[in-house]
Amino acid sequence: MGLQTFINFYLKLFFILTPFFVLSAFLSLTREFQDFEKKRIAIKVTAAVMISSFMIYLFGKYIFDLFGITLDAFRIGAGTILFLSALSMISDNNDTASQVNNRDIAVVPLALPMTVGPGVIGVLLVTGAEAGSLMEKITIGAALFLAVATVGILLYLSTSVKRLIGEQGLIILPKITGLFVSAIAAQIIFTGIQNFLNLT
Repeated sequence: MGLQTFINFYLKLFFILTPFFVLSAFLSLTREFQDFEKKRIAIKVTAAVMISSFMIYLFGKYIFDLFGITLDAFRIGAGTILFLSALSMISDNNDTASQVNNRDIAVVPLALPMTVGPGVIGVLLVTGAEAGSLMEKITIGAALFLAVATVGILLYLSTSVKRLIGEQGLIILPKITGLFVSAIAAQIIFTGIQNFLNLT
């Protein structure tokens, strides 16, 4: 059960972090950088995403308590934002990313908001609040750590990945990711609506 939960959450969180969209943005923003600079930025992005994700995951429950927001209401809101993010991945390319010229791009915009955007924040808040036992929280935390680390490895090896999948792959893969993310978003919304209707 623990391993199944770990794998399920790892895959879910990996796709929610939109790795191929982030990879495409990373390559666009670091197009004129040296390889060692790209690797340094990839490490900084991974660290920033790791810290921000775990802060949201671990302390999200207190945000619900502070503002008196119900978990199901937040599920519906977070799922809607995630769905809109998925639609933008499917329909848009990365034109906005190429307009950023600042060399200090690791935290903003790559980590926030491109990787950890409103949809990811919403899902992490809901996931952290849903986790019941300590073991479940640790299992999901381990899955989150591995998902972020996998995205970091993709960015660190971005030059090799680009050679492997080619320009067309960089166009197609974010759209496929968008389809998976839209399905996850729909499931979150439907769960929130179903639970809300059962309570009324």
